Amino acid sequence: MNFDTLIINAEICDCNSSRGIGWLAIKGNIIAATGSGDAPADIFSQAADIIDAEKAFLIPALIDSHVHFRTPGMEHKGNIATESREAILGGVTTVFDMPNTNPATVDAASLRQKYELAYRQDCRISFKPFIAASPGFMKKIADVNLRDIAGVKLFMGTTTGAMGAPDPKELAEVMAFCTHNNLTVVVHAEDNEIINSNAAYYTELYGSPKDVPLEMHSRIRSREACLRASAAAVELAIRYGTRLHLAHISTADEVRELLSEGPLEGKQITAETTPLYLDPVLADATQRSWRHKVNPAIKTEVDAEEIRSALKRGAIDTIATDHAPHLAAEKQGGALTAASGAPSIRFALPVMLTYLPLQLIVNKMTSAPATIFGMGNYGTLNVGDPANIVIIKPEEYTITDNMVTAPCHWTPFHGRKVMHRVTHVHHNGEQLL
Repeated sequence: MNFDTLIINAEICDCNSSRGIGWLAIKGNIIAATGSGDAPADIFSQAADIIDAEKAFLIPALIDSHVHFRTPGMEHKGNIATESREAILGGVTTVFDMPNTNPATVDAASLRQKYELAYRQDCRISFKPFIAASPGFMKKIADVNLRDIAGVKLFMGTTTGAMGAPDPKELAEVMAFCTHNNLTVVVHAEDNEIINSNAAYYTELYGSPKDVPLEMHSRIRSREACLRASAAAVELAIRYGTRLHLAHISTADEVRELLSEGPLEGKQITAETTPLYLDPVLADATQRSWRHKVNPAIKTEVDAEEIRSALKRGAIDTIATDHAPHLAAEKQGGALTAASGAPSIRFALPVMLTYLPLQLIVNKMTSAPATIFGMGNYGTLNVGDPANIVIIKPEEYTITDNMVTAPCHWTPFHGRKVMHRVTHVHHNGEQLL
């Protein structure tokens, strides 16, 4: 057998195990052969291209199940082409794009437009949008091919570009529809009543919305706002038997009161967190700046520690970046005026490797999201699997804004020292990096 690519001398790690040093061969779009130790001598002559990994990690390419690639309508911040390039540099070859664009992804026409723009903008990775559960959903969904969507996004709380949720009667119909069609509902859960009350208090305290300082963001978008909305979403999902995925868990309260530990199989309520809520450095409020204003707000060291523990215990099931670029100028201002969101897909993997085990990251960003969103088996590096692979080499460097080539030209991880760099990426056998 002839191979397109042979990778040797690699530390192989997939969602099931760390195998130690081994080799892997690609033919077409699949893994055609693999083994432990040194590759057999006769296999070298069968390979068109040979990559010596030099004992670097070889892992399955990652899935980021929560991104905002800003197309259509916000291309000055980023677009599908520029942000998918950032994804590749971060070891990600599959993304699920959120619907709060302009126009929002709410029906067959806007879904078709987003796919057409993805192809037109030369998206070289797998790209699948969510559709929003906005008012009028039940009439609009009739024309949508459900195989073309990653799931249904429900905004229980305002955020950048979010649209309102259906009224209670239609929301019940939405949940029943998703249950019947085996669709996962992903919810942004923050309680507007609590947020608005907190915003009014701090506006009065400081004199005007523009004078409320940035550090009040986590008090306005408080843990109580997260817990109340998440609990309401869980109650609704249980009532209608709907699979619910709680996005960007940011509090220990949600973990302790709403989430169950253990294997993913059979869970009705699952949860996601992001690198910003996990991070032990950013958990210290003195280390945060405009770069780290996101919705929900980053909370405390206790929350970050509990969230990291919840990942290891199986109470939190996936890691996604919530990659959301804004121009730096849009991020300036206070708690009520600066834009919320951060572009974290590029450096999330090397930063997380400073405080999480590699195999845990691989599991939470390959097999777990694939299971939740109906992608089938994913995350293994066995013969016959799609050749979606990433090589991560040990290299010490400091992340800086000037490394970012996308339109926003900044990163929330500016100044962080890391020890690994993504050097090679294959997607369905094609070498992208």
